[in-house]
Amino acid sequence: MSRIASVLLPMPLPEAFDYAEPEGMGLDVGDIVAAPLGPRLVRGVVVGVRDGTGGNRPLKPVEERLDDPRLPPNTIEFVQWAARYAVDVPGAPLSIALRGARCPKPKPIKVVEPTGAEPARPTAARLKVLEAARSEALSPADLARAAGVSSGVVKGLVEEGVLALRTIQPEARFDEPDLARKGSDLNPSQAAAAEALKAMTREGGFNVALLDGVTGSGKTEVYLEAAAAVLGDDPTAQVLILLPEIALTQALISRVAARFGAQPGEWHSDVQPPARRRVWEAVANGRCRIVVGARSALFLPFPNLKLIVVDEEHDASFKQEDGFIYHARDLAVVRGKIEGAAVVLASATPSLESLRNAETGRYRWLKLSARHGAARLPDIDLVDLRQTPPQSGRWLSPPLVEAMQETYGRGEQTLLFLNRRGYAPLVLCRACGERMTAPDTDSWLVEHRYSGRLVCHLTGFSMPKPERCPHCAAKESLVSIGPGVERVEEEARLLFPEARIAVFSSDTVYDAREAKRLVESMAAGEIDILVATQAAAKGHNFPKLTLVGVVDADLGLRGGDLRAAERTYQLLAQATGRAGRRDRPGRALLQTYAPEHSVMQALAAGDRDAFVAAEMEERLFAKLPPFGRLAAVIASGPDAAQLDGFMRSMAEAAPNAERVEVYGPADAPLSLVRGRRRKRFLVRADRAVDLSAYMATWRARVKPPAAIRVAIDIDPYSFL
Repeated sequence: MSRIASVLLPMPLPEAFDYAEPEGMGLDVGDIVAAPLGPRLVRGVVVGVRDGTGGNRPLKPVEERLDDPRLPPNTIEFVQWAARYAVDVPGAPLSIALRGARCPKPKPIKVVEPTGAEPARPTAARLKVLEAARSEALSPADLARAAGVSSGVVKGLVEEGVLALRTIQPEARFDEPDLARKGSDLNPSQAAAAEALKAMTREGGFNVALLDGVTGSGKTEVYLEAAAAVLGDDPTAQVLILLPEIALTQALISRVAARFGAQPGEWHSDVQPPARRRVWEAVANGRCRIVVGARSALFLPFPNLKLIVVDEEHDASFKQEDGFIYHARDLAVVRGKIEGAAVVLASATPSLESLRNAETGRYRWLKLSARHGAARLPDIDLVDLRQTPPQSGRWLSPPLVEAMQETYGRGEQTLLFLNRRGYAPLVLCRACGERMTAPDTDSWLVEHRYSGRLVCHLTGFSMPKPERCPHCAAKESLVSIGPGVERVEEEARLLFPEARIAVFSSDTVYDAREAKRLVESMAAGEIDILVATQAAAKGHNFPKLTLVGVVDADLGLRGGDLRAAERTYQLLAQATGRAGRRDRPGRALLQTYAPEHSVMQALAAGDRDAFVAAEMEERLFAKLPPFGRLAAVIASGPDAAQLDGFMRSMAEAAPNAERVEVYGPADAPLSLVRGRRRKRFLVRADRAVDLSAYMATWRARVKPPAAIRVAIDIDPYSFL
């Protein structure tokens, strides 16, 4: 009987393509195959197989079934659901799911095995080697270590023919977690939360809990106990822990390894391709039971995923802004529902969306209101820069400098927080007023003194800082405006020439290993003053850090982002929460020109509930998330007139629907990027509206010209 295989390809195609199944291939749903597309072969996934008898059209045959693990049915369902939700083609999320399959396998290794021959001289050392070789195929070096002998003993046995070398492909597997290991000692609040999570996981099926604990309350220890229960109850169960920043992975991996005596799988863009392939394959085969990773780990092919933890669930870094656009927190809840798994959302400053779901009973709400042990939350004071400004040309106010001097004198550490990379965010000409911008882009060039270059953080363009103004040719007229972390570091070195000072930002810490080195150095007390962006503002525990100085607390409040106040509160609460996490009391100083702002008042008073209530009331009045839903359409093109014409036609094609409002088109705040003009629509809908379906209907009504790109963002976090 002839059969037809529907193959989904990781490409911008609207649906799966049909292929003939060659006789005897025996394809099944989830098989990864090579299928012809035009003149080339493309890796794809079988998403359906049906009887092809009576078909009236010839089909190209599947070329071969690849030697890759099968994608589980739940993974395929999740990929297809995510595409519908994001109003994108299914090949976009499938490409993420197959990322590991496209990576090269690790290099083959040489192992030694007994041949059955007996050694001419059966010495004690040689007999130890043979005993070890019979139990496991090991490399020559590993065999020598296992037997406790020199490599020469192994070499001699190989030369004698007692052992033989063989080349094998390393097995993609991770050590089983040691569930007999005891976890950390929990305080009563932690123990109660851990028991509640264990009970939730043992109920089976889909459940979501919000683990809402102040900074330093020990949320990690709580959810690791839940993970231990899940792994112990089911010998094939798998656990996924998502983190928003690569810089946080190494610290958590160390804690997971210490808790379970085994390394978890590590998944993020800094992992080398062969290691990524090993994780992907081990997950698919059920031989990696714990994964710690960034947002894309959500698309790994878990056959038995039973617990998903989204740590720092409020963090905007969980939102993927380009390519396939999605929010990992929201999709984690969906994946949990598809898998019948428990989901834990953990944060000291939960998103308003998660708080609303907890308030209405959709999520279980577990609270940790105090820090672990003797530690207590830091005192937060506001420095009114209108009353006590820094000296001219400086950025640190007298109260902050005085507090730093006291902290340094006690041998304790200071964190200076400024969420702005580089030396200065703007370079302009004193002679003509020209602002340095990237070519064909509205974005300002940021000065980086370390490299002597001007860099566009949006497009990646960089150039040496010129001696003359490119506009008026005035010499030495370019001046740096405003501070970045490099400039704050420069000032700190002037004030504290003997202090050990370091900068923690994505420009100075290039990968996860370097981040781990810097974090360990800070934790060991080898740094006196750390100048950092948000990379150091969350998830880290520095025992001697007792002072946090926020250089520009107003930075996040600028602009028209509806979440500006929420994000600023979250970021500053996380940053100030680094202080006083052990037995030494902590303090935080927030430099601000708007001490009367509700965010600053809430932080100083330690009154999160009042801030959340006020924000919720404003959102309810405007019917904005979490009481309404948003979607954005972003269109770009090289020709402004053509783009304007297309946006007018798209506005005319917008479906008429109740409880849906369409705003625009309007120029995007960043209206020119890489030579392409950008325009936006913003759509607001009531919670009951299927916004994805509305946007899909709208998109189907228009056909953009080839030069115009259209992206749809469901629940946007960026309004640029």
